[in-house]
Amino acid sequence: MNIDRTAGLGEFLRTRRAGVTPEDAGLPATTGRRRTAGLRREEVALLAGVSIEYYRRLEQGKQHRPGPAVLEAVARVLRLDEDERRHLFELAQAPDAPAPARAPSRALRPDVLRMLDIVDPCPAYVLSRSNDLLAANPRGLRLLPGIEEWPEQRRNTARYTFLHPAARRLYGNWEEVAAATVAHLRAAAGRRPDATDVTGIVGELVVKSEEFATLWQRYEVRSRTNGRKCFAHPSTGTMTLTYEAYEVARTDGHRLIVYQAEPGSPDHDAMVLLGMADPAVTGGIPRPA
Repeated sequence: MNIDRTAGLGEFLRTRRAGVTPEDAGLPATTGRRRTAGLRREEVALLAGVSIEYYRRLEQGKQHRPGPAVLEAVARVLRLDEDERRHLFELAQAPDAPAPARAPSRALRPDVLRMLDIVDPCPAYVLSRSNDLLAANPRGLRLLPGIEEWPEQRRNTARYTFLHPAARRLYGNWEEVAAATVAHLRAAAGRRPDATDVTGIVGELVVKSEEFATLWQRYEVRSRTNGRKCFAHPSTGTMTLTYEAYEVARTDGHRLIVYQAEPGSPDHDAMVLLGMADPAVTGGIPRPA
C-alpha cells in the first residue's frame, strides 16, 4: 500500500478540522444547520492568521514547506496534541527525492537481547517500527497466546490484534488496543511514508480487516510510549498490566516493550504465573548468547 505524504497532509488536516467545533475554537455559535462538520477552511485560516487561499493550498498539499510559525498556528487552531503536532510537521515537508529502498534490519545487539532477561519476571519483547515481533523473553511470548504458532516472519502484534482469533478473547479492552495500534502505524507511516515494512502491514490489514480499515480512515496519530492493557489470559486469568516502550538506539525504530504490575498485587501474581505456563513455548525467538 503506497502512502503519499502530500495527500496524507490534506487528509490529516481535513479529519482534524472536522473534529473541532466553532465553539471549541472560540467562535460565536451559529444558527441553522452547517454543511461542514467541524470548522470550515475559512475559519481555520482566520484563526491561524493566514489567507484562505494559503490554507486551501496547504490542505490540498500544494503549499510546499510552510513555515513553522504557520504550522504552529494551524496546530493550535486544530487543537492537536503533541503526537499530532509532530505528525503535522512531518507531513508538511516537501517531498524530496526518494532514498534508495532498503529492507529494514531485524538484527538486535546482544546487549538489547540481554535486557529481556534483566527485566524478568516482567514480560518483555522487542518490536520493529511496523510491530514485527523481533525478540521476546519467555513471559513476553506467552503473553500473546497463539502467536508462537505463526512463522517467525509473520509474528507482528498489529496482525495479531486484528487477525488472530485469540486476540479478541485476550484483550479485555480490545477496542482501545486496536485504536492505539492503528494510531501508532499512522504515526510510523508519517515518519517514513516510503517504508515498505509499514506500508506492507497496513495494506494487508486494510484488505483483511474491515475494522482496521475503518480505524485507518479516522486518521488518529499516536506514538505508543506507555499505557495499560487488560488481559483475560487462558493460562493465568484476568490481569491488568501497564507497559512502557523504550526506543532502542541506533535502529530503524525498534522498541523494547516492558509490562509490569504493582508487586504483591493479584495482577503481579498472575504475571509471574506466565513463567510457569507452557514451558515448551519458545517459538524460536532469538535470545542472548
